[in-house]
Amino acid sequence: MTNTNVTNGLTNTRALMDAAAAAGTGLGAFNVIHLETIEGLIAGAEAAGLPVILQISENCARYHGGLEPVAAATLAAARTATVPVAVHLDHAEDEALARQAVDLGFGSIMFDGAHLEYADNVAATRRVAGYGHARGVYVEAELGKVGGKDGAHAPGVLTDPGEAAAFVEATGVDALAVAVGSSHAMTERSASLNLERIAELKDALEVPLVLHGSSGVSDAVLVAAIAAGMRKINVSTHLNGFFTRAVREYLDAHPDVVDSRRYLAAGRAALAPEAARLLRLFAGAATAR
Repeated sequence: MTNTNVTNGLTNTRALMDAAAAAGTGLGAFNVIHLETIEGLIAGAEAAGLPVILQISENCARYHGGLEPVAAATLAAARTATVPVAVHLDHAEDEALARQAVDLGFGSIMFDGAHLEYADNVAATRRVAGYGHARGVYVEAELGKVGGKDGAHAPGVLTDPGEAAAFVEATGVDALAVAVGSSHAMTERSASLNLERIAELKDALEVPLVLHGSSGVSDAVLVAAIAAGMRKINVSTHLNGFFTRAVREYLDAHPDVVDSRRYLAAGRAALAPEAARLLRLFAGAATAR
């Protein structure tokens, strides 16, 4: 990383994104579920010696009864990491939640106004971006909806470069999630991305591109997508699978266990190597062009 604002421990998302954009590489953004995933993901980043973005979704905040408890744990763990770790709010449809994340010290927020009519989406996103920028926070948005969330952008329905450019100009966002063929929550890595459209979007926009639904994309296609212009690569379901399979295997092998730390530790341990592998894959993607 060449950006002087990139430091070990809790760091700002803008510095990580700027460095990835300058290097033409991919930056892993992995979703937090609970404390054990926070620890496993940071352990993976430390093993790889690479930065990571830890994402907390609106659904995750709801599961924990509010944003503040899981945010406090994530921010605290990030501060003690030996690699750069940014903390990001993922898929917030609630403007109040986005503002709360800014106030809690997140380095970035993703406001998802894709469920709104276009004009309302622009207005809401512009409000959120203004609030974040006034406090030094990086803001991501989504135009349309990536598949898997009952949205208009199912695989095969692609973000239009001209509309994307107009949206970024109207809202002032720092990064844009685009629909190029991926779908959220896929458990098989069989999605086909439109690499030509990714390149067109990169040429049309001055802000980095974000790939949501990356769990359903193979290694080779992810590398090609990064080479074509993707910078932030969101992964959740794929990593959750490693955690859950390890827990299931532990419980099958130890049917009498009652201490939940035993099987959660197995999940945490299984998560770290795959997180490290993906981070290395994304960081090395520029050399594959």
